[in-house]
Amino acid sequence: MDRIGDIGLFLRVLDLGSISAAARSLDLSVAVASQRLQRLERDLGVRLLHRTTRRLHATPEGAILAEQGRVLVEDLEALSSSLRQAGAGVTGTLRLTTSASFGRQYVSPLLPDFLRAHPGVNLSIDLTDHVLDLVSSGYDLAIRIGALEDSTLVARKLADNQRLLCASPAYLREHGYPESPADLVRHQCLVLVGAQGRADVWRFEDGNGGEIAVRVRGRIEANTGELLSDAALAGFGIALHSTWHVREDLRTGRLVQVLPNFPMAVNGIYAVMPQRRLVPPRVRAFVDFLADRWRDNSPGAPWTS
Repeated sequence: MDRIGDIGLFLRVLDLGSISAAARSLDLSVAVASQRLQRLERDLGVRLLHRTTRRLHATPEGAILAEQGRVLVEDLEALSSSLRQAGAGVTGTLRLTTSASFGRQYVSPLLPDFLRAHPGVNLSIDLTDHVLDLVSSGYDLAIRIGALEDSTLVARKLADNQRLLCASPAYLREHGYPESPADLVRHQCLVLVGAQGRADVWRFEDGNGGEIAVRVRGRIEANTGELLSDAALAGFGIALHSTWHVREDLRTGRLVQVLPNFPMAVNGIYAVMPQRRLVPPRVRAFVDFLADRWRDNSPGAPWTS
């Protein structure tokens, strides 16, 4: 009995939401796919799926099988792929997600060289500012910036990520330069609102191993850094950005660094992968490629005027 194959079919049904879609993706008839799912349920002695008006969903037992079975299926696929590719190089489809701004500025320009080096690899890339669930969404890899919170994932740091405050010269001429973090309470500050809520507490290193925390506010808040940088360029306030996001604006003088003597803690730019014992060769090759390219040309390097 092809137990692993049946579990793989079950996972495909969950990913695509229907037996017919899963059957098409695996070049099976709907009848054969249904029979194999029934066989799996019969052999395990539990019901794995229940139907709502629009989708099939996992039962509690099905959710357990999905969580633990996906690892088994992916490990077997990775092992098989690794053995097949031992003499043939890296192949397969790499599914990647990262933030829209960062992906467009720092990942996209590198892709032609990676594809030329690995002609057997296809790319499927999702540029989004939403933090997606890699396992349930079927992604091989995410490039994430900042503090990581999901301990079920595997992360490799690729580069530092330096952050700073910046504003337009016009804003600073009108409102003055803050001289200390405490002065920010009298300024218009542009606040990012993400999955963890409003990032309205800005933290600075005090030079003695401690921290200065200031709660800020302003007329504009948004869930995307690009809107906040646009607002800063238009003179509406002070923004907190990673250096990779505003380096060109700082270089040309469209933005000016604020409070340069009060640095913010450095976090990281990470390759994040689902927890698995065997990393597919295509994923390992891409992560190594990024690490090599960013070793001496880090997107998040500190800004120096």
